[in-house]
Amino acid sequence: MVQARSFYPNSDAVLEGMFLMAMWTEDELDTIGEAAEIQIVTYREDGSPRKPVPIWVVRVGNDLFIRSVRGRFGGWYQGARENTDGDIIVDGTAHDVTFEPADSGLTATIDDAYHTKYHAKSPTHVAPIVAPSAAETTLRLVPKQGRE
Repeated sequence: MVQARSFYPNSDAVLEGMFLMAMWTEDELDTIGEAAEIQIVTYREDGSPRKPVPIWVVRVGNDLFIRSVRGRFGGWYQGARENTDGDIIVDGTAHDVTFEPADSGLTATIDDAYHTKYHAKSPTHVAPIVAPSAAETTLRLVPKQGRE
């Protein structure tokens, strides 16, 4: 039986009262969470992919989060909100994902993760990614069910 996530139950996958969700493996969490950048691919309404965009990613516990440094005006963010199915590419490996709005109660924790991971290498770029306009675009990366 797949273990339920504590913060984000998926109401579409209920079996005998348990929430079944695809989960990242520990290796995936490590690889993706430690990557300096990943590429995100969103899809148009007709199903065609948009151009991959490099973005920062952080890991908090067993979850992965991304934000738009351009806030709600970021092109990839708008695409992810229009079609919640997408892909991330990490070290040449594509992962099918669903983009879910993050729990706003995790904002400070996610801010801390961005500071911890990126401040030493790029301190001037951390401030915009933890600004309120970026924080409100935080999305959780959820691996799609039925993946290999």
